[in-house]
Amino acid sequence: MNDCLFFGSNYSPKLFKNESNEIKKPIQFKFENENENENQIKQISSSLFSTIFFFKNGKAIEYLYEKYLNQNPEKIQIEENIQKVTVGYQNEAILTIEGNVFAKGKDINPKNPNEFINISSLIEDTNDRIIRDIISGAKSIYLLTSNQNAYGIGSNEYDQLGFDSETLPKTEKPILMMKNVSKIFSGNSSNHVFLLNSNQELFGCGYNEYSQVGLGKSRREETKIHKLTKIQNIPKGKIIDIQSGYAHSLMLIENENQNQNPKRKLYSCGDYRYNGLGKNENTYEFTEIKSSLFENDDNILEISVGGIHTLILTSKSKLIGFGYNFFGQLGTGNTTYQSIPIQIELPKLRFNEDISNYHISCGYYNSFLYYYSPSFSNLEEDLIKLFERKEFCDISFKTKNGEIISAHKLILKYRLNENQNEIEKLQEIISKKSIKESNQIFEMIYSNRIINPKLYSEIKEIINSNEKIEETMKRIYLNENENENEKDFIIERKEKQYKFPKLILIMRSELYRGMFLSVTNDTSNKVTDYSELSNKSFQIFEYWIYSNQIKDEIQITQEIIDEIQIGIDYFQLNQTNPNLFDLLINKFNNQN
Repeated sequence: MNDCLFFGSNYSPKLFKNESNEIKKPIQFKFENENENENQIKQISSSLFSTIFFFKNGKAIEYLYEKYLNQNPEKIQIEENIQKVTVGYQNEAILTIEGNVFAKGKDINPKNPNEFINISSLIEDTNDRIIRDIISGAKSIYLLTSNQNAYGIGSNEYDQLGFDSETLPKTEKPILMMKNVSKIFSGNSSNHVFLLNSNQELFGCGYNEYSQVGLGKSRREETKIHKLTKIQNIPKGKIIDIQSGYAHSLMLIENENQNQNPKRKLYSCGDYRYNGLGKNENTYEFTEIKSSLFENDDNILEISVGGIHTLILTSKSKLIGFGYNFFGQLGTGNTTYQSIPIQIELPKLRFNEDISNYHISCGYYNSFLYYYSPSFSNLEEDLIKLFERKEFCDISFKTKNGEIISAHKLILKYRLNENQNEIEKLQEIISKKSIKESNQIFEMIYSNRIINPKLYSEIKEIINSNEKIEETMKRIYLNENENENEKDFIIERKEKQYKFPKLILIMRSELYRGMFLSVTNDTSNKVTDYSELSNKSFQIFEYWIYSNQIKDEIQITQEIIDEIQIGIDYFQLNQTNPNLFDLLINKFNNQN
């Protein structure tokens, strides 16, 4: 069931038929279609002319400005499985689990601006078309590939693609902006962009009339930053997020202190006259926003920036806002602009005890607060996300063109262990090669890309390099083969049986608490220690980890409930997915 609050402009698009054009206090958002009210919202992305709701079941619907009198949402028709949606001032983009990006908009597809096209397939480098993240700017879309390369497409009117607009006013094909990028930041009304590399160095370019790029330059000095430029004087700590509006930017920094819990601080830059800075002065570089509303033991969970307003969600269940408020998008009950942070009064939240699973999303002139509890029922999606996260990798390879591929010993080990005879043949080949050549062989095993044709010809009978990496992952980790394996764990999904290696159970268990422990020959690895669980409890625990369900035929006893509590405590799962106990107790009560 949904819990979604809405406030602000109800005009473009018209989300409520029978409400005024300005909703000044948070109200419960309800869809006309009752079925959609039952589907949990996974993500909301909104700008001036459209709003997309993406649901947990994989469905997405959009409200368009052109049809606001009708107000009927349209289902987004994408043949692949949706993973993320983004909306900009003049564009929409859909990232799929398969790693493709479908987008539309007059700056993306001028001939048919209302038609989604696969823009990732337009990247010139065919080995760089798997996309791991997307972000929409006002008139541009930015892509981050699995090879950690950043691309831009659309308008370059304000040099937001990192090139001089006089020589490149726009591009209908993604253009490479920078390599070795870990994160891209922009905003639905923003014509500037930030790129963070793996060394935590930040670069920015684009529209800078209000000093929103944070280079320490006033509007009189440089209204457009023509190329990606390193931003100096970044506050110390880990950059958690950067959100960009039309005339300002916010940065969330986490200060790591070994003696204390990490504390997050908020910084901003831009023009204060638009009231988006959280302070009463222009700042040409990122400076801290200080407020008693998020000090001491109250920590900032999330920030979101609209056109020229900002929302903050804290660990103490506070919703805080400041900025432009002409349409009531701050939810204060009036239209008074707020130059400094102010707490917003909220109606009682349906899941108030679980505030960490609430999210905020600012449209151009409106705002949303919604509940989404992550699920791990989609194994393929989990794995793709997990293995693309560089911080979980424990081995890397450098290609001859300098590209770094981050990998996992786990994958190499599991692939090599599939056939002992092939391992011996491969080891014999590797033993005759240099360290450089050996690394290239391991790189081919991991990525299934032909890096050195000569080497490949020697081992082509051993390594199957005809599959895409995500297809290979699916084949290996779903163990889709005819050979029986006593280490398999079998569940049924969509009327088909899947066999899962037990090592995947281990990884998913660790994924719940944000960790990745490779399965190696290290005998001290205690991640598989379920010694306190009986066989029946272990089976229940396994099945739930994969499916978030309990088998119908299982009889629940108090002993089982007590035993599984041990497993929950061991993996700290009660902090991230408490519904196992709900399922157990409900089933136990129904049986009795």
